[in-house]
Amino acid sequence: MRHFTTGLVFVLLLLIGSLSAQAQHTKDSLETIKKRLQEKKAVLIDVREQGEWDAGHLKAAQLVPLTKLRAGVKEKSLPKDKIIYCHCRSGGRVLIATSILKPLGYDIRPLKQGYQQLLKAGFEKAADPPKPK
Repeated sequence: MRHFTTGLVFVLLLLIGSLSAQAQHTKDSLETIKKRLQEKKAVLIDVREQGEWDAGHLKAAQLVPLTKLRAGVKEKSLPKDKIIYCHCRSGGRVLIATSILKPLGYDIRPLKQGYQQLLKAGFEKAADPPKPK
């Protein structure tokens, strides 16, 4: 039994190491990303949650909350023939999203920059929705 447990721990460590090695922030520059988005060669997803999205989001982004990805909800609107850049608040959740979407065949490239950093870098903020009367 002890050899089985040791073997299982070893396999789990290899698996964790493999996932973390796969999920690394993209080296693509923000200028390259902007250009690819503009040329429709890429899409941008925001893996933050609905409340964060409602408080402000990027005009070019589409909401795909990490909780839905973790729950196994299939995101049918994501193209497999384009690069998918993803962002969150600070660059952590995108690595988890990448480890979920990459094995499904998506060319996903997580951004290290979070929402506020992307705004400062010139990504356009979506207009605030009209306030109810």
